[in-house]
Amino acid sequence: MPLPLINSIASWILKKRIHQIELFMKYPMEVQEEILFGLLKSAENTVLGKKYDYQSIKNYQTFNERIPVSTYEDLEPIISQTRQGAQNIFWNSSIKYFAKSSGTTNAKSKFIPVSSEALEHNHYKASKDLLCMYLNNNENSQLFTGKSLRLGGSKELYENNNTFFGDLSAILIDNMPMWAEFSSTPSNKTSLMSNWETKLPAIIKESSLENVTSLAGVPSWMMVLLNKTLEENKKNNILEIWPNVEVYFHGGVSFEPYKEQYKNLFPKDDFKYYEIYNASEGFFALQDQNNVSELLLMLDYGIFYEFIPMDTFGKENQKVIPLSEVELHKNYALVITTNSGLWRYLIGDTIRFTSLQPFRIKVTGRTKHHINVFGEELMVENTDVALAKTCETLHCEVVDYTVAPIFMNGKEKGAHEWMIEFKKHPDNMANFSALLDKNIQHINSDYEAKRFNNMTLNPLVINVARTNLFYDWLKQQDKLGGQHKVPRLSNERKFLEALLQLN
Repeated sequence: MPLPLINSIASWILKKRIHQIELFMKYPMEVQEEILFGLLKSAENTVLGKKYDYQSIKNYQTFNERIPVSTYEDLEPIISQTRQGAQNIFWNSSIKYFAKSSGTTNAKSKFIPVSSEALEHNHYKASKDLLCMYLNNNENSQLFTGKSLRLGGSKELYENNNTFFGDLSAILIDNMPMWAEFSSTPSNKTSLMSNWETKLPAIIKESSLENVTSLAGVPSWMMVLLNKTLEENKKNNILEIWPNVEVYFHGGVSFEPYKEQYKNLFPKDDFKYYEIYNASEGFFALQDQNNVSELLLMLDYGIFYEFIPMDTFGKENQKVIPLSEVELHKNYALVITTNSGLWRYLIGDTIRFTSLQPFRIKVTGRTKHHINVFGEELMVENTDVALAKTCETLHCEVVDYTVAPIFMNGKEKGAHEWMIEFKKHPDNMANFSALLDKNIQHINSDYEAKRFNNMTLNPLVINVARTNLFYDWLKQQDKLGGQHKVPRLSNERKFLEALLQLN
């Protein structure tokens, strides 16, 4: 079958989903209520279902009052039982797969349950929806005349008591339909290679000769791959290698600090960037419009959403609210109940709503990754945007960064201490530091108040990282490639001190 015909047929099939998406956009509360009671019905005869009497829960208020909000540590004992072969504890269908995730702040691995329902009605459904949105917004797309370069995790699957664990990407690759592998590069075998430093040249060798029309992966690691690809092929930009590439699907970390570098890699005015928001626990939101930075919250993926206002998070007066009660531009910690049996699970991400009709969001950071030592309530979103603005003004480029507090000592005031690795250094570090500080103050009024006349906070301190400092730190932690990220902000100095020693 000719490639243009394949492209037309695939586009037609995928775009049939648009009507269902428009339905949950129009009736969000009804769809979410249906999801909640469907989940309760499915799990009513499980151990947890009987413990909390799911069968008798007839409204959201009872659900809210009866079932506690949980962290991974709370659920670990029952997840561990399931990994040892026990079933029907928190979900009614058999849990065969567990996505291994260690996060950025905790060396201890998490094993997130992934049910067959989650694979089919969440992860794969979302992947198809992303393509559906993109094709619906770009009628002349030739996406399926070539292949998608995917950059996933670096761990293969391991068996344990007839259950399997590994990176989520390994689980998805292991279960994906044949047509998906046919339209992707590199091969499954290369994608699942466990050693990043062996995998990188293998991907370049396999993919350089393909007709790549799209890319998908985490911006920081994709940047490493693309720069290495240019080096190997002795080219100046990616279009010289893949002239038909038209879109980059990205997620995992904020795109803001990398935006300008990607423009240099893809010097084409109509090149598209589409963002996704997913995790081992599920796929939550995706970009549904061209050239925007907000994401449509996907309400029919078998996930029921709740939110904790960050001004009450972790306090005695902490409150949990449903979608119907959220407000614009407030930071919320995300709580999810999923079709893998995670009940009222605190995922650790913070988001804010940019629109309520339909519900669109921006990911603002992590509940653990912010700095509020001095009442400044600094979020990752603040530092990402401020850093991107500073780099754009001063024509410099950043590879990675992290920030920690300098604690008050006697009469010494506090401050924020940065470690920044530059790809292209600013001409004058003093100017860079002053402008970055000014941009943060402009974005965050609490930080501005603490910085006023150096009342509480002294000017920020910047350490310039040597080349590959963050790469070497991640390698030391066995966290190269895939979904692994550098912790951006911390209320403690552990990460920064480790980096200062390595620098």
